[in-house]
This record gives sequence, structure tokens and C-alpha cells, in this order.
Amino acid sequence: MKDINDLQLLIDEEIRTQYRILEPRELYEPMWYALSSGGKRLRPVIVLMGCQLFSDDLKRAALPALGIEMFHNFTLLHDDIMDKAFMRRNLPTVHIKWDVNRAILSGDALAIQSNIFISSCDKEILPDVLRVFNTTALQVCEGQQYDLNFERLEEVSVSEYLNMIRLKTAVLIAGSLQIGALIGGADPHSASRVYELGDMIGMAFQLQDDYLDTFGNPVTFGKNIGGDILANKKTYLLIKARELANPEQVELLKHYYSSEDFDADEKIRSVKKVFHDLEIDKITIDRVHEYSNKALEILSDIPVALPRKVELDKFTRNLMDRIR
Repeated sequence: MKDINDLQLLIDEEIRTQYRILEPRELYEPMWYALSSGGKRLRPVIVLMGCQLFSDDLKRAALPALGIEMFHNFTLLHDDIMDKAFMRRNLPTVHIKWDVNRAILSGDALAIQSNIFISSCDKEILPDVLRVFNTTALQVCEGQQYDLNFERLEEVSVSEYLNMIRLKTAVLIAGSLQIGALIGGADPHSASRVYELGDMIGMAFQLQDDYLDTFGNPVTFGKNIGGDILANKKTYLLIKARELANPEQVELLKHYYSSEDFDADEKIRSVKKVFHDLEIDKITIDRVHEYSNKALEILSDIPVALPRKVELDKFTRNLMDRIR
């Protein structure tokens, strides 16, 4: 069985194999720039791990896995435009390096190419794979719209937020895992359970990200702490804090999340204190563990040999270990 590092190398090798700049260069250069700029390759690796649950032949999952990575990067190109982001993976975003029009068009090309690569799987499973992918792609767009809606709403409930991150983040992990399982030869029931497994992993992953943005170590997290607080993002931590806060704490949060004139360090420090006082850090950790433990339960029920489950087991446990 290949470990996560081996799977990442397999994806990087597939990117190098497929890399080519076609004409018009103005379309393809930004596309490959986005794809070649690094990242954890989490979603394509998830495809390969799903395949590895049922088969040793990972090569037939390599192109569809790259297709998933292309789809993910398509969403990032368009997200960066909507967020007016300047940097992605420590490099200028595509719309900054070139321009908005090229970023939009290159993102569209990534989406189309992703469908071509995903459609390269065996024709016997193609209808099922495309059904999973197209449903997932539409749900990701729904999640992004909910996220945009939340920016205009004064109040967002915990259940609304969890539904949004499920659509925006978890379903792509779940769909990637299920596509890999289908390519690996999973029967319909097992493929369905694999999707549920991926959904739980995705929820744990996003809540972990929320937690680490506020309480993580900037060295291991890979970016500065407190970015979500400074951007006034309605994360699980903030929504839960508003739900539990006393009137004084509510007013303090309202002040810092509505004021345009503030000291960044003071804002982060004051908001984190409210979170600590309300034990939001512990509540979030418990929620991550809840999803991770459910994922491990599902994984244990999937009828394949234990060695095939090792990497998914390690990956899921790592979500819990990073925030203990």
C-alpha cells in the first residue's frame, strides 16, 4: 500500500506528464501556473486513497484524480477573484499576475479539462462517476453562494454554517473518495459508505481549519493566525461564541466585527479572549473529534482488508492529533 507521500508524488508526476502549453498561450499559461504552484494535493490524493481501498491499480485513477485537482483549482481561481485575494500559496493570484478576464477564462478551461480527465475512467463506471462528479460540482457552487450570502447576513446559525461548509468543502472530499472507490471496483453499497466517510472527514477538516486559523501555531499552520478574525469571517468559532455569549461579550464581539478602525493585534487578542472564556476552542475540538470518530467508525465497517485502510485511518487520526 502506498502512503500519502507516495500518492502526492504520483499526482505531481501526472501533472508533469500532462503539462503542456497550447495555443493560445494566454489561456493555458495561467491554467498550468495555478495547477503547478503547489498545495497539499489533498483532493486528488483522496481519490487515490479511495481507489486503494479496493485495488492496487492506482494508475487508472491518476487522470481522474488530476481532474479533481483541476476542478479544485478552478474554484480557487474564481474564489480569489470574488475575495479580491492577492496571494495564493505564497504566489500572486492569477488575476493579479495577469488580469481578471484571463483568470475567469483560464478557470473555465480548468473546469472543462477536469471533466475530460474524469471522463477517462472505464466506460462501465463512467455514468456513476460523472453522476457523483456533476452533483458534487453543483453542490460546491451552492456552498460558495451560501458563503457569499453569509457576508450580508447579521446572524447565521450553527446549522446553517455546517450546511454551508458541507457543501463548499466536505462534498468535494466525499465525492473524490467515492470516485476513487468506484474506479477501484467498489460495489454500490461500499461506494455509498465511502462517500459518508469522506463527508465526515471533510467536515472535520474544515472545522479544524477554522480552529487552527485562530488557535494554531503559525509555523505548522503555514499562515498567520487570526486572519479569519481580521476578515470578519463568520466561522464556527464566532457563530458558536455569539450563541453562548453574555450581553457584555455580545457587545464586544459586535464592536470588533463592525468597526473599521481597530488595531489588528488588539482585535485578535480581544476576540480570542472571548473565545477562550466561552471555551470555544474546546467546543470546536470536540466537534472535530465527533466527526473524525464517526469517520473512523464508518471506515472500520467497510469490508476490505485492514492494510487497505491504513492511510485513510492515519489521515483521519491526524485531523484529531493536530489540534489536541
